[in-house]
Amino acid sequence: MNTSDFDYTLPPELIAQVPPAVRGTSRMMVVHAETGRFEHRTIADITDFLRPGDLMVFNDTRVFAARCFGHWEDTPGRIEVLFVEPSGLRPGAWTALCHSSRPARPGRRMVLADGLLHAEILAKSQRDGHLDLALEYEGDLFDLLDAHGVPPVPPYIRRDSPEDERTRTDRERYQTVYARERGAVAAPTAGLHFSEALLQRIDACGVERRFVTLHVGPGTFRPVKAARIEEHVMDSERYEIPAETAAAHAAARARGGRVLCVGSTSVRTLETSAGRHGGIVTAEKARSDIFIYPPYRFLATDAMLTNFHLPQSTLLMMVSALTSRELMLEAYHEAIRERYRFYSYGDCMLILPKEPQPAGKEER
Repeated sequence: MNTSDFDYTLPPELIAQVPPAVRGTSRMMVVHAETGRFEHRTIADITDFLRPGDLMVFNDTRVFAARCFGHWEDTPGRIEVLFVEPSGLRPGAWTALCHSSRPARPGRRMVLADGLLHAEILAKSQRDGHLDLALEYEGDLFDLLDAHGVPPVPPYIRRDSPEDERTRTDRERYQTVYARERGAVAAPTAGLHFSEALLQRIDACGVERRFVTLHVGPGTFRPVKAARIEEHVMDSERYEIPAETAAAHAAARARGGRVLCVGSTSVRTLETSAGRHGGIVTAEKARSDIFIYPPYRFLATDAMLTNFHLPQSTLLMMVSALTSRELMLEAYHEAIRERYRFYSYGDCMLILPKEPQPAGKEER
């Protein structure tokens, strides 16, 4: 299948630059894949589509202020560093992306976070464009970055400077209300729509809520450059499935409840585990590089809440696999006509594609 098969034209003014004024008020497009029908609702209406016995799975990763600024130790040249994750090169080392007019070479040293963090380039990582850095600092690294870094909002959200008033808003709003495990450099954006009040309403519906953790990396924004989508390779990301989530998934399947994943990262986590363990979601800590595109038989996911994604992106390919490419592009054109807000701070889509199969019965 060609990457160009997943293209569409988006008016730039529909790319949301700020979140809605009040969390929990986003618009929600409902896609009924079995009938091809679209509904235009709000996220507050999601309870209308839930049933007692359903299971909702959320990603509780917490975004840290991964973007940090400074200069080279021996020159005033400005540096921007995006910390990604701990490196396996040696204890205390981190993998990062670096933007500077000066070449980033092993042995060169940086002064970051107002002089409180020093970094030396150890090597170029095996991952394209990444560096392995040895860090010197006092205290907790996440606390240091949260105090002196900025939230790593994606490149299509424009910010004039680290002191931009909207950057201060990002510290609260580019984070889910249930975020817990620090380690992501991008938010699981479908979760940004939920307020505490809405979560309480979901609980009152008799719907079970459980969590996985997938630390979203910068690869989520990496474009598909291959002409054929089968040639694209996903970046690997760390995930954890708690025992209670694996047990809840099995119980939902046994009672005939639907599994609704909030966001592509929850889908990727469950599908990775189920794919490795004969269709069974299993408690584990591992890494995922799963690439879901049509045709794909979902093993662990029945429905999905997601945002509107970039043209030709792996995320658009995933949601097309849950419905069809034709229906998803039709839905996107409908969303453009209805002036939905797109991407990370934009509105959302609830995809209701199918009923779960009875336990022990496979699709034909």
